[in-house]
Amino acid sequence: MVLSEKVNQLMEWASKRSVIRMNGDKFRRLVKAPPRNYSVIVMFTALQPHRQCVVCKQADEEYQILANSWRYSSAFTNKIFFAMVDFDEGSDVFQMLNMNSAPTFINFPAKGKPKRGDTYELQVRGFAAEQLARWVADRTDVNIRVIRPPNYAGPLMLGLLLAVIGGLVYLRGSNLDFLYNKTGWAFAALCFVLAMTSGQMWNHIRGPPYAHKNPHTGQVNYIHGSSQAQFVAETHIVLLFNGGVTLGMVLLHEAATSDMDVGKRKILCIAGIGLVVLFFSWLLSIFRSKYHGYPYSFLMS
Repeated sequence: MVLSEKVNQLMEWASKRSVIRMNGDKFRRLVKAPPRNYSVIVMFTALQPHRQCVVCKQADEEYQILANSWRYSSAFTNKIFFAMVDFDEGSDVFQMLNMNSAPTFINFPAKGKPKRGDTYELQVRGFAAEQLARWVADRTDVNIRVIRPPNYAGPLMLGLLLAVIGGLVYLRGSNLDFLYNKTGWAFAALCFVLAMTSGQMWNHIRGPPYAHKNPHTGQVNYIHGSSQAQFVAETHIVLLFNGGVTLGMVLLHEAATSDMDVGKRKILCIAGIGLVVLFFSWLLSIFRSKYHGYPYSFLMS
């Protein structure tokens, strides 16, 4: 195919679907074979249900958002196209590229072959559309402003919270002592602190996968092996462990300051020490697994 035919064909497909689905033949003709004056961002994935690739589906949603943001942008040109190769539709492409994992994002530049930086570091950067857009801008000089579909979950939750507060004030208008309940405010503050320290904000910004399934062994990893990244499941585990340590400290405080009899205070003390020791040991073991070479451990390695 001559260059003009390639560009016209891709523009026609892009006008119908932001992400162009490709099989082996289309990939070889339009992406691999010269001439080419355009870049192609290709997502290699496995979306069929029998592949059971949850991460592929999550990454596909973000990839579609990125491609739609570019397709319906006023800056849309034929300088860059977004494509997808599903393993069940283009297994020969996976073999040609010696690729054995999905999802994977690769930029095929307008000139030359893909370099090391043209393969997106999914495990480090996550698959949020905003992160993909930054990578695309770095590799192609095309800046894409990500436009997400309206999400009404936040306003609905805020409205529900205000309705609950308003209902409580209305029902207990004559007695607002519950607003001065220190335990309630302390519990709410503690939940917020645990959520933030476990990495929930990082998840919101980076959009990492929930976990990672090894395509060769089938083993599912819930803890990321690098100190520069994390899984969503990892934040839930860390939140649980931090909560266990906190509960242990609360029990120790109660054992020291409570007016209960000595026997019950001893039980609280033993339970508190046990929780702190157990969950802190687990936290330290996670830290060691991510920061390789860290020399210290406690109870378990």
